[in-house]
Amino acid sequence: MMENATAVTLLTLSGLDFTLEHKIILFLLTLLWYLIIVLGNVTIIVVIIQDKNLHEPMYIYLCNLCINALYGTIGFYPKFLLDLLSSHIISYAGCMLQGFVIHSSVCSDFSILTLMAYDRYVAICQPLVYHSFMTKQRVTIFVFLSWLLPLYCMFMNTATLLGSRLCGSHIKRIYCVNWMVVTLTCSPPKANTGVAYFNILFYFGHFLLILWSYVYLIRTCLVYTENWGKFTQTCLPHLISLITYSITVLFDVLYMRFGSQNVSQHLNNFMAMEFLLIPPAVNPFVYGFKLTKIRNKIMNLVLMKRTDAKCQRNNFRIKS
Repeated sequence: MMENATAVTLLTLSGLDFTLEHKIILFLLTLLWYLIIVLGNVTIIVVIIQDKNLHEPMYIYLCNLCINALYGTIGFYPKFLLDLLSSHIISYAGCMLQGFVIHSSVCSDFSILTLMAYDRYVAICQPLVYHSFMTKQRVTIFVFLSWLLPLYCMFMNTATLLGSRLCGSHIKRIYCVNWMVVTLTCSPPKANTGVAYFNILFYFGHFLLILWSYVYLIRTCLVYTENWGKFTQTCLPHLISLITYSITVLFDVLYMRFGSQNVSQHLNNFMAMEFLLIPPAVNPFVYGFKLTKIRNKIMNLVLMKRTDAKCQRNNFRIKS
């Protein structure tokens, strides 16, 4: 085959098989959804940064969760919107970069959610040592590691694919994924398989830490019932985010590796987009409505803007 004889430098995202009318409708809906994601996450970030009363570990972790949502979605939505209006071609280097951003964002989400679970464990199960343990220095280190380790793990995963000779150029997805690139290589690199299994085990350890935290959280709340209020107030949003994130990512991973080829392309696209559609949009609203301090701060900002608008209208009427 000619494709085997020459180095493949351009890849085709063959999951975007829509008519022009459908592309325009999908472009508008996707753009609207992306704006909702950006607005929701930016609102939470700005509220937490501006209010010094929210400079606590739980809210700092939440702020980083929202920043990571913006980081992950910027690796998908701009390129996807561009593809809906033009060709579905991406360079090999661009494919590697997109895969790295999306994969590292997914892993950072899990790391930050693990930190939030451990933070709630210390706050509820060991309240007397919470402030002495969750110091600014320790929180800074935790946040730094929650970004550094996922970036490093995914960099190693991506680096093992660089320079690999490809025997195909069609990716049956709407965005680049390392696993799909591996399936295109003429001889899959063994180093990539080793790094992939290491990453799976590493993040399985995160899952065990979350499970361990919630076992002790629930046990403590059963013994001391007064902790149930704190649990439902601060742990329930985290559980919603964790479950939503885990289900959407798990569906995509399982379907990508073991899914049937007979499933329609539209269902395939939806399965691939779930974790980029639901968690980034749901998390800001869940935390914004459930966490009292953030909800009150947002309401105060809205009321202040309404008051300022009324004052401006009254001043205009008096002058006129």
